[in-house]
Amino acid sequence: MAVSTEKLLEAGVHFGHLTSKWNPKMAPYIFMEQNGIHIIDLNKTSAKLEEAKHAIANIARTGRKVMYVATKKQAKEFVEESAKKVNMPFASQRWLGGMLTNFATVRKSIKKMQSIEKMKSDGTFENMNKKERLMKTREQEKLQRVLGGIEDLNRLPAALFIVDIKREHIAVKEAQKLNIPIFAIVDTNSDPTKVDFPIPGNDDSAKSLHILITEVTDAIAGGLQERAQAKEQAKKDKDEADIAKEEAAEAKAAAKAAEASESPAPEA
Repeated sequence: MAVSTEKLLEAGVHFGHLTSKWNPKMAPYIFMEQNGIHIIDLNKTSAKLEEAKHAIANIARTGRKVMYVATKKQAKEFVEESAKKVNMPFASQRWLGGMLTNFATVRKSIKKMQSIEKMKSDGTFENMNKKERLMKTREQEKLQRVLGGIEDLNRLPAALFIVDIKREHIAVKEAQKLNIPIFAIVDTNSDPTKVDFPIPGNDDSAKSLHILITEVTDAIAGGLQERAQAKEQAKKDKDEADIAKEEAAEAKAAAKAAEASESPAPEA
C-alpha cells in the first residue's frame, strides 16, 4: 500500500537543503524554493518510493540479501533495528573501505572475530595470560563494531539500501564497480543519477528517515513473507503429489492382486 503524501508532509520529507547547496541533477524532483530552501515534490517521492519498494521486494522474494548502509547519527540506530527485523546485513558504524570490492579479505576478518568468540566459549581464554586476553578482547570488540552487521553475510549482497549517498560515497563507488543495484534516500544536495532507485527526500530529519526506512523495510518483509508462503505451498504440493503417487501404486498393486486371485488355477 502506497504511503500518502500527507504522511510524507507531516514527517517533513519535503524539506531539502539550502538552495546554495543543491545539486542541479535533483531539479526533476524539486517542487519549489521557499525561504532559501528547496522543497521536494512529494508526488515524485511517492512514485519513486513505490518503484523502489516493488523492486526491493522482488529481491527479498528470491532470498538474496539487501545491505543497509547508514552511518549518520540520525539514521544508524534505526537502520540497525530495521535490518535486524528482516534479518538483513548492515553497516552503521563506519564503512570499511573494500567491504564489497575486497570481500574475501573482509570475510577473513569476520572469521578472526568469530575465532576469538570461540576461544572464549571453549576455555582457550583461561590458558592465556591477562595481557593476551585483554588484547584479544579489544581486537574482537573493534571488529564487532565495524563488521558485526555483516557477520552472517557469506557472499556479496544483491543490493544496497543507502541513507545519504554523499556521506556514503565510498559504498556507492564500490557498489557501482561491482554492478550491485543501489536503493537510496537522496536529498537535494545529492546526485540521483549515481543510484538505480533514488527516493527523493529529506535525509537529515529523524522523522523523515523513520517513515522512508520503514516503508522500504516493510516492502522487504512483504517479499520475504511471499517467499515463505511460496515455499510452504511448494512443500504442500510435493506432499500431495507424493501421496497421490503412493495411492496410485497401492491401487495398481491391489488391481494386480485381484487379477491374480481371479485367474483360474492351473489343472493338475
